[in-house]
Amino acid sequence: MAAWTWRFEKTDGTEVQPAVPPEEFPTQGDAESWIGEHWKALQEGGADQVRLFEDVTEIYGPMSLHAAEA
Repeated sequence: MAAWTWRFEKTDGTEVQPAVPPEEFPTQGDAESWIGEHWKALQEGGADQVRLFEDVTEIYGPMSLHAAEA
């Protein structure tokens, strides 16, 4: 079974340790729900963007954790 995981990065793509301990998720929806609940704490803890992986395949990213400016 596939495992869905997040990679946490600074704006320049450097990997950082997340402020909230991540987990492996059984579905993409579970992973996206988790990031929706924790993005603010992750951003405040030093992560600027995330990438979503299914096993070793990057699904999308980088996705900013900063709110878009109007």
